[in-house]
Amino acid sequence: MEGLNVLDVIDPNTVLTHLKANDKKEALQEMTDCLAHAGYLKDTDTYLKDVYQRESEGATGIGGYIAIPHGKSEGVQKIGVSIAVLDHEIDWETLDDHGVRVIVLFAVGSDDASAREHLKLLSLFARKLGRDSVVEALLHADTPVDVRNAFKH
Repeated sequence: MEGLNVLDVIDPNTVLTHLKANDKKEALQEMTDCLAHAGYLKDTDTYLKDVYQRESEGATGIGGYIAIPHGKSEGVQKIGVSIAVLDHEIDWETLDDHGVRVIVLFAVGSDDASAREHLKLLSLFARKLGRDSVVEALLHADTPVDVRNAFKH
């Protein structure tokens, strides 16, 4: 993963635009199913349990309508990310007390090497998501290609 950039890990098969989820639970379930279908998970129940465990430890909503839920899990087959763009805001624990419209869900194994990659991924995405131009492009993304292109800003 040396020299990795976010575009290397964005799989169009795990990008959901115009997601119709009504709440965090529905959104995380849809995204988990998407990751499983694309071959990133070997045990969805274990993975989702680990994501909720991490959620219970503190807000993953970083502000600006963005959430980056994650959890290191034995249920992960290979490192990946699912990105969802919702047409409407849903409730989420965030740093700015707004809801969420873009969710970046990481799937990372629980061994030490995966943990290091997890930190690299979080850092890469956090840097990109700190740019207003990236967030604005994500909020208006209609397709997986639009989502990928948003991270080029």
